[in-house]
Amino acid sequence: MEVSKKDWKLFRACIGEWQEAYMERLTKEYIDLLSGDENASDKFWKLEERIKKDKKHPGVMLELSKENMIFDIVTLINRDVITVVDLKDFSDELKEYVNYLLHR
Repeated sequence: MEVSKKDWKLFRACIGEWQEAYMERLTKEYIDLLSGDENASDKFWKLEERIKKDKKHPGVMLELSKENMIFDIVTLINRDVITVVDLKDFSDELKEYVNYLLHR
């Protein structure tokens, strides 16, 4: 599917907000981890390992490319960064194709 200029522009406008919201969720999870009853050193190393893993997540870092945009959207949905509701302003064609990829 060819991505329209409108959808590409909208995606670039939305991705920062989506990632910011995802990182806010991560921050709350980190606070919970640090608030536990374990030793400080155990919490520190768990947090370090978690951040190491999370910074590779598409909700944190994503190389933007128009050619991969639809697959990136599917990945963001599958990895619980966004939902299909977040696509409400995108074209019907894009939403249908994303839905097709999600359910095949």
